[in-house]
Amino acid sequence: MAKVILPPFEYPIDPAIYKICGADEAGRGPLMGNVVAACVLLDPLNPISGLNDSKQLSEKKRDALEPVIKEKALAYGIGQCTPQEIDTLNILHASMEAMVRAYRNMVLNGIEKGTLKEGFICDLMLVDGNRTPKNFEVNTLAVVKGDARVSQIAAASILAKVERDRQMYELDKAYPEYQFAKHKGYPTKAHLEILQKLPILECYRKSYGPVKKLLSPKTEIDEQELWV
Repeated sequence: MAKVILPPFEYPIDPAIYKICGADEAGRGPLMGNVVAACVLLDPLNPISGLNDSKQLSEKKRDALEPVIKEKALAYGIGQCTPQEIDTLNILHASMEAMVRAYRNMVLNGIEKGTLKEGFICDLMLVDGNRTPKNFEVNTLAVVKGDARVSQIAAASILAKVERDRQMYELDKAYPEYQFAKHKGYPTKAHLEILQKLPILECYRKSYGPVKKLLSPKTEIDEQELWV
C-alpha cells in the first residue's frame, strides 16, 4: 500500500502576525498512566530547528529538544488526565480535556514569563488529529498528521511525549517488576504476561479491554465470597 503524502500545511492566518499555538497528546494507547497533553506558543522571531513528530525522533533527540522548546517558546503548558478520569470520561474526551488544561497552563506560563498579558486568548489553536475540544474559549482547527506538518504541534508532541516517558520512568522506580520503562504502558506481549502474574495497580485504566478482562474474574470471586 502506497504511503499517503499530505501536502504542506497552509496556515489560515499569518503566524507572524497572529498568536497560533499547537496542541498534541501522548498516551492514548497505553493500558496505564496519565494521558499527557502539551500546548506550545512558539516565538516566530526565535525559531527552533529539528522540530518533528515526536515518534519520528529518537528519545535522545526528544530529550535534547525539550529544554530548548521550553526556553525559546513564548509559552508552553502541560495538561493531563488520570487513569480514573480516563475511565470516567473515556480516552477521547480525556485527551481533549488534557489539551484544554495544557492550553490554560500555557497561558499561565506565559503570564509568569512576562511574554503574555492577563486575559490573553490565542487567535487559533492547531490540534493534531481530526478532533478538537468542544465548548472551548479558543478557535481551534484539527490538522491530520499535524505533528509532522506544523511546527507548533511538533513542539507540543515532543513536550507531551517526554513528560509522559518521565512519568513512566518514575513508576518504573516504584514498581520495577512491572517494567514500565521498557513497554511504557503499551499492551506488548511482555506487558500482558507480567499482568498475568502481578496485581493491577491504581495507575491502570480499568476500562481498557485487557485490564478489564483481567479484573472481571477477580470481581466475580469477590462477589461470590460476599455470599459465603
